[in-house]
Amino acid sequence: MTPSTPGQMEFARYLADELKQIGLTEVTLDKNGYIMATLPASREFEDSKIPVIGFIAHMDTAPDASGRNVKPRIVKAYDGRDIVLNEEEQIVLETAKYPEILHYQGQDIIVTNGKTLLGADDKAGIAEIVTAMEYLVQHPEIKHGKIRVGFTPDEEIGQGADHFDVKAFGADFAYTMDGGAIGELEFENFNAASCKIRVHGVNVHPGSAYHKMQNSMRIAYQLAVMLPRWETPEHTQGYEGFYHLIGMSGTVEETTLSYIIRDHDRHRFESRKREMEHLVRKVNREYGEGTAEIELRDQYYNMREKIEPVMHIINLAEEAMKAVGVTPVVKPIRGGTDGARLSFEGLPCPNIFAGGENFHSRYEYLPIRSLEAARDVVLEIVKKVATQR
Repeated sequence: MTPSTPGQMEFARYLADELKQIGLTEVTLDKNGYIMATLPASREFEDSKIPVIGFIAHMDTAPDASGRNVKPRIVKAYDGRDIVLNEEEQIVLETAKYPEILHYQGQDIIVTNGKTLLGADDKAGIAEIVTAMEYLVQHPEIKHGKIRVGFTPDEEIGQGADHFDVKAFGADFAYTMDGGAIGELEFENFNAASCKIRVHGVNVHPGSAYHKMQNSMRIAYQLAVMLPRWETPEHTQGYEGFYHLIGMSGTVEETTLSYIIRDHDRHRFESRKREMEHLVRKVNREYGEGTAEIELRDQYYNMREKIEPVMHIINLAEEAMKAVGVTPVVKPIRGGTDGARLSFEGLPCPNIFAGGENFHSRYEYLPIRSLEAARDVVLEIVKKVATQR
């Protein structure tokens, strides 16, 4: 079922109404919780060939921590010291653990009460897009082409692009406002696959198990330790890929290993999948055919190959950031994004910062200057496309 939670549809209805109230047109909300809306082109550009730009954000928050009953507060003129989020429960945002916060000394910062996510991922992106569109409606002297807005459900569980109608959206290119710290600009992400291995065993009373029992848990463990020890998330960074064991359950008779496989390089990505298949064959040679079964499923691919032919949209975003006083930080995403899948569906869609830090954590925070800067980048992109026609 999409959306996967009823709260997302409730939020979507609220957002759709807000988009109508600020003056957007063609506001639609489909049965799966996807919102699309239009800011029509200025009269001067109604019949021009200015590209249609899209801006996209997602409505859901990560399942890693609760997003219910969020109680944000603003820390005024942050002084560089630890922030006590919850005095009663002694939940503290420590600078020693999260030193990045020191970059924002003197700024106002939105934090949680330490019990929930803040939800800046990606409600900050939504706020930036909505406020930018409202500003353009209220300032008709800023001339622009047609702009499309899209809000999606279920991005955090990897399904944000499942029912996104690229043709109906009708943009020439788009940006997801879903990155992290101020300045981030991303057009490379992991190639991604899921891998499930089922190991079948034979259970016999341990007192008479000699040469009869096959303990599926022990065989599964043997398979797991054959993978390179250092090619795991906790030992890799930058462009380095990994195998990540995300689930393991079993009995003597059957054990299931669940992995995700990630690599920025498509050749190494395919090699990693072949390695998993090789290990399964190796187990079957030792313990008998059918002992282990593998199920591999590609999830998404590195959008770089789809963005490189249209690198002008990256240059555009970089120029827009510089114009509003933000230093671009072009970096690969060690993860995925709706934009990756949309890029392969015909909508080139790199990722721009939303401004938050410590996403998926009760220690999430959002510098207000970063929030405002992302909005300003959206406005500047719109202006530059109109002037560069």
